[in-house]
Amino acid sequence: MKGRHALIIGGSSGIGLAAAKKLASHGCSITIIHRDRKQGVIELDAISADLSKNFNVSISNHNIDATNSEKIEECLQSLKSSDISSFDMVLHAVSRGNLKPFVSDGAKLTTQDLALTIEAMGTNLKLWIDGLLANKLITKGSKILTLTSEGNDKFWEGYGAVALAKSTLETLSKYLAIELAPRGITVNIIQAGVTDTPSLRLIPGSDKLIEVSKQRNPYKRLTTPEDVANTIFLLSQPEASWINGATIHVDGGEHLI
Repeated sequence: MKGRHALIIGGSSGIGLAAAKKLASHGCSITIIHRDRKQGVIELDAISADLSKNFNVSISNHNIDATNSEKIEECLQSLKSSDISSFDMVLHAVSRGNLKPFVSDGAKLTTQDLALTIEAMGTNLKLWIDGLLANKLITKGSKILTLTSEGNDKFWEGYGAVALAKSTLETLSKYLAIELAPRGITVNIIQAGVTDTPSLRLIPGSDKLIEVSKQRNPYKRLTTPEDVANTIFLLSQPEASWINGATIHVDGGEHLI
């Protein structure tokens, strides 16, 4: 992947960071969009410096609000003026949502909660695609990947708003796959199995979800961020150019049980 460049939107932890490490190890330069406090910024900068040194690649981090249209445009203008001609791969891995039930005598989801979650984890992809196209940062051969989960099809406690957002993201991804095909750009969706990430630990009852998933999984273990990163690497290759609009399960067969 020498000479290639990937944009990871939401790359400071979990699957996004694992993907950055995997792609960098194969010679791909990385631009990471993230939103972290001071300590998180320091930690990501240290990881990026190690990757850059060990694999002789360029790693740039941009600590911005990935859902703010003005910040997105400022960032893209900055990237356009750099030595990046275009991105060979874009991974949308934004994780920001409200984890509350729809119905409860206590805290419950409001319409504002739903709107903010759907905007951050669903329609936000459209903002980035619009900006990338306008700035000619994705072109023929570029590959776009999005992330979804089984929580869309099965009940996970407190996950309703995120499930709505992920359903929106899936539909948007499929439509973009068709509309971007004439430009030679593919869009695919990865549905990872239950993966032990910081985001998973925020879900109410995550311990039970982890336990049940281990029992269900044919391999009797959780999916790891590295499992997903391996698939992201495979889908970033030119040989994957005829895969478009697909939902790819990365779970060891867990979805079948």
